[in-house]
Amino acid sequence: MGTGFLKICRQILSFIPCFPKFAQALKFSRSNFQDIFEIMANQLPIPVIVNGAAGKMGREVIKAIARASDMTLFGAVDRSPECLNADAGELAGCGPLEVPITDDLQGMLVLAAQEKQLGVMVDFTHPSSVYENVRSAIAYGIRPVVGTTGLSSEQIQELAEFADKASIGCLIVPNFSIGMVLLQQAAVTASQYFEHVEIIELHHNQKADAPSGTAIQTAQMLAEMGKTFNPPEVEETEKLAGARGSVADEGIRIHSIRLPGLIAHQEVIFGGAGQVYTLRHDTSDRACYMPGVLLSIRKVLELRSLVYGLEKIL
Repeated sequence: MGTGFLKICRQILSFIPCFPKFAQALKFSRSNFQDIFEIMANQLPIPVIVNGAAGKMGREVIKAIARASDMTLFGAVDRSPECLNADAGELAGCGPLEVPITDDLQGMLVLAAQEKQLGVMVDFTHPSSVYENVRSAIAYGIRPVVGTTGLSSEQIQELAEFADKASIGCLIVPNFSIGMVLLQQAAVTASQYFEHVEIIELHHNQKADAPSGTAIQTAQMLAEMGKTFNPPEVEETEKLAGARGSVADEGIRIHSIRLPGLIAHQEVIFGGAGQVYTLRHDTSDRACYMPGVLLSIRKVLELRSLVYGLEKIL
């Protein structure tokens, strides 16, 4: 694509004011169309802000963006004082990128908004700050891709309404692994044939929230099958509180394990008369999430509302 395509795009743009109802129905302004056409025609790299840049996931995202020909690291944000002003690329281990790490997310969002391009913020921070981070990004017209878990259902609903009102795409993804999406789909299929199921999720001991967003999402997907699981066989007594895990929708129990040496793992265990069916996904390297992260960065540009889950964009 080159100047010829761009000329056609600009001709299309010239007609948009003649059809205001069409543009309004699409929830797109002339500038929205122009941004997309310019990126497509000139193959401009997508400017990306990584929030939580010094974390383990943030560093992997920076390396992935540096390798992607259609993206550029616009900014790197982290609150860790020891990383302030460090080169984001050197910190991530992919060589200098001439992008210093800052602790000022608002200032970075302002700079990105002033560029008047379709910018993206990837957030891998903390459950206590992710809600405000996402609201701020949407307010500045920057599209959030959120890997931070811990948002409540009420917060997600509020963000969905905020994104819809602003006609800004937003992706919240509990797990960016394609393998985990396949596990969840297999679990939904298996749930048609079993009455008993429990979920065990295992993570490193620096994870701040429990259960994991992935385990909660898996339980929600099973609950949407319209049946109640784990009918009681006996009257149970917990000798230690929480010994049987937490109970999600439709009686599905979730158990959380936190240990050093783990990264991210999940089992969905179905039980029936004379048989046990176990589905398990193991993450051995955070690089497994990067194809999903890069896909999300590209896809969020096409959205005009909040979408929850990687499976919705595959």
